[in-house]
Amino acid sequence: MRAIINATIWCPVQGLIKNGTLLFEKGKIVSVGKALPVPSKSKIIDVEGQFVVPGFIEAHAHHGLFDATIGPMGMDGNEMTTPITPELRGKDGFHPFEPTLKEIIKGGVTTVNTGPGSGNVISGEAFVIKPLPETVVEDMIVMSPSGLKVALGENPKRVHGQENKRMPMTRMGVAGLLRKTFTDGQNYLDEWKAFGAKAKEAKEKGEAIPMPPKRDLGFETIAKVLKREIPLHAHCHRADDIATIIRIVEEFSLRMVLIHCTEGHKITKFLAKKGYPAIIGPTMMWSTKPETKEKGFKTAVILNKAGVKVALQTDSLTPMIHFQLLPMYCIKEGMSREDALKCITINPAEILNLQDRIGSFEPGKDADIIVWSGDPFDFYSEVTEAYINGRKIPLD
Repeated sequence: MRAIINATIWCPVQGLIKNGTLLFEKGKIVSVGKALPVPSKSKIIDVEGQFVVPGFIEAHAHHGLFDATIGPMGMDGNEMTTPITPELRGKDGFHPFEPTLKEIIKGGVTTVNTGPGSGNVISGEAFVIKPLPETVVEDMIVMSPSGLKVALGENPKRVHGQENKRMPMTRMGVAGLLRKTFTDGQNYLDEWKAFGAKAKEAKEKGEAIPMPPKRDLGFETIAKVLKREIPLHAHCHRADDIATIIRIVEEFSLRMVLIHCTEGHKITKFLAKKGYPAIIGPTMMWSTKPETKEKGFKTAVILNKAGVKVALQTDSLTPMIHFQLLPMYCIKEGMSREDALKCITINPAEILNLQDRIGSFEPGKDADIIVWSGDPFDFYSEVTEAYINGRKIPLD
């Protein structure tokens, strides 16, 4: 048993606990409260004057798939040779030694949803990892797959239509390819369902089992989406693109998470009514294209106030040590400190359907713990200790 004592514990569920005690053992939270009795023989971690906060969660990023330190040879997150590639799995391009995986912990992040980029209309499977100092991705994975990445707007239009003169060249083309793929996927499911019925009938009659349909790895992934086993992670900036993906999702009764949602503030009532969660960002970089010209922290603040479940993200295009700045800027725009904390802890945990493991200090949850020198939303505060699954992680 290990006991963090004399802490100012700040949790989105437990609230602010001064002179708090946090007990953890075998990688799990045991108890949390004010000046709790500490079992004998516990290892004491005295953090007097410091804050203890659940590990932050980056609900959308590309860590491990883009290593800018080695140029093109490190770019393994966009297979932009054809617009539809659902058969791709982000973990097959993941590099456990990619430099930002060590850096993100200094920004308080202990869980990341990472995966392919947005060059294709359908790019492949995302997955969730913890930045543990491991050598193979399997030892870092929390959930795989966590979703299927799709993209609307300028990225697939530019990569395929403008640069390679193939569909999609327009937003109509993007939507058309999505609808066609989901329709073909439904036909694939129907074909296998029909085969199953025929095989069962043949077995009951003692007849030869018919040949099964030909397997298709891409449609097997699409089937997971159609059966609502995993959600779409939908890259969309402009308000009309957001409305388009919602239209398509509702046509096929799919689960979905909005990624970026840059112009979400323009259609606040619509989004609040629809109820899809939104992972807002990146907001710590310049506008790189017309559809991102209205990016800003106001979007997260407005949508959160309207009741949309909001999480924050850097998109890995900004040094991850800056992750703690995201909630700080939201607070400056009018969000409460409590809601800002939720946007980087329990909200992304719920969006990723991992709320039973991460996002707060509750008994039985993973011991993902960050010790800050002061208030985590103070610019000058820094991470002094980090624990992932109860394991102390070096910060150098």
